[in-house]
Amino acid sequence: MSAVLRDAWATVVPDMEDRHGPLPPLMLTLTVVTGLVDAFSYLVLGHVFVANMTGNVVFSGFAIAGAAGFSLTASLAALAAFAAGALFGGRLAHGARTHRGRVLHRALLLETALVVVAYGIAEATAATPYAGTVQYVLIVLLGLAMGVQNAAARALAVPDLTTTVLTLTITGVAADSRAAGGKDSKAGRRTLSAGAMFVGGLVGAVAVQHGGPALPLLFAALLLVAASVAAFVLARSDAAWTKQL
Repeated sequence: MSAVLRDAWATVVPDMEDRHGPLPPLMLTLTVVTGLVDAFSYLVLGHVFVANMTGNVVFSGFAIAGAAGFSLTASLAALAAFAAGALFGGRLAHGARTHRGRVLHRALLLETALVVVAYGIAEATAATPYAGTVQYVLIVLLGLAMGVQNAAARALAVPDLTTTVLTLTITGVAADSRAAGGKDSKAGRRTLSAGAMFVGGLVGAVAVQHGGPALPLLFAALLLVAASVAAFVLARSDAAWTKQL
């Protein structure tokens, strides 16, 4: 247990001399953002995810089979927007590939702008649940934002902190554990990653049900603004962690 707690602490309060420097807590913050945004998209925009593309592929199959409550058009729109966002995010990452802090900062500026615009539209729209043009505009904006985030996380390559995908993270906790014959399950960091997504989803769902449908996007935007400010400072660093792998 002590090893798990040490691993978790090193993720939240990292050693600045570590290969990934201050990036792990920022990746955890973006994981919370993912939970918030997907809570909004699934609960308010219909059965569609804007960050979890595995879910949208499965939902597309459900929709084709005629299952109630699933829209093939919405799932395809989310997939296309996410792919476009990943393309933009990839271009940003490659443009600043010599400095990981700049990769994060540029990606966060774009992602924050997209989420803020989405929040503005969601808050200004009186009729909910969102439907028609507004629904698809929100899906596209948020899909683009999550694609950018995922591309940046891929470029930064902080182990077990992808910000959007948990399947391999949870698999690693079990498969790399001593019970399975492994030596280092990194359970502290991996559990924090899953917990961050859970917290984002929980807070997002509570906000939708008891606050307002656009509230998860406001929370996500505030976290992104804070992360962007931190990334602005990090973009000026010349520490060893800023160099690409």
